[in-house]
Amino acid sequence: MSFQASEFEFRTRFWFICGIFWFGFLLYLIDPVNVSVALSRLVLGGHPNESSSQFGHAVTTFFALGTLSVVLGALIRSWAESYLHSSIVHDAELHGEQLVADGPYRHVRNPLYLGNLFLAIGVGLLASRSGFLVISIGMWLFVYRLILREETTLLQSQAEDYRRYLGAVPRLLPAVAPRVPASGAKANWLDGFTGELFMWSGAAAMAVFTVTRNVLYFWVVFGLGIAIYFLQSYLRGRSKRAA
Repeated sequence: MSFQASEFEFRTRFWFICGIFWFGFLLYLIDPVNVSVALSRLVLGGHPNESSSQFGHAVTTFFALGTLSVVLGALIRSWAESYLHSSIVHDAELHGEQLVADGPYRHVRNPLYLGNLFLAIGVGLLASRSGFLVISIGMWLFVYRLILREETTLLQSQAEDYRRYLGAVPRLLPAVAPRVPASGAKANWLDGFTGELFMWSGAAAMAVFTVTRNVLYFWVVFGLGIAIYFLQSYLRGRSKRAA
């Protein structure tokens, strides 16, 4: 049995990813301790006074680190999407007709999925201890299966060009120096950032929660991002049908 994702999983990847987060946060029902609180206890040692400002600052620091992780994921995805058009990034169909090897793709083969991993770690710091493990490990496993699916498709369509690219550029751990020469492609930064408004709304929601500790504010900001995502999906679908 192949470990790569099925066509159905690829087409519905957004919902599978949502399911990973949903299941992770659902584990609060059996594990009510937030992972950032647990980590703060570990860092401070012994039995810290959880009502003290020191403990509050420690928890806030972990939430801030989670926010930075989501911001980093959004930056990576926006950079990648500025070279690979948003209509391709968010399409339900798997595209193997072109090989993009510019921008972040000179350092790592799957910058979009790398961004997803940073998202999982960052948002996961809002979950329980077991929820954090489910979200971070579950995201890694699902992303890895999606990558294997894409690699198979690109090997079939791009043959030796993609084999050379596979041999030069790492899959998920970015190389510090570019591994392939630039092709001269120009980045469309507007498309890159607007195409990832969903990720940026997640980063904004994390920042709001870190400052206010108000879950309602988190969901108001993130809910706006979800609404924008579905609006963008609808408009992309109309444009694709018209084309």
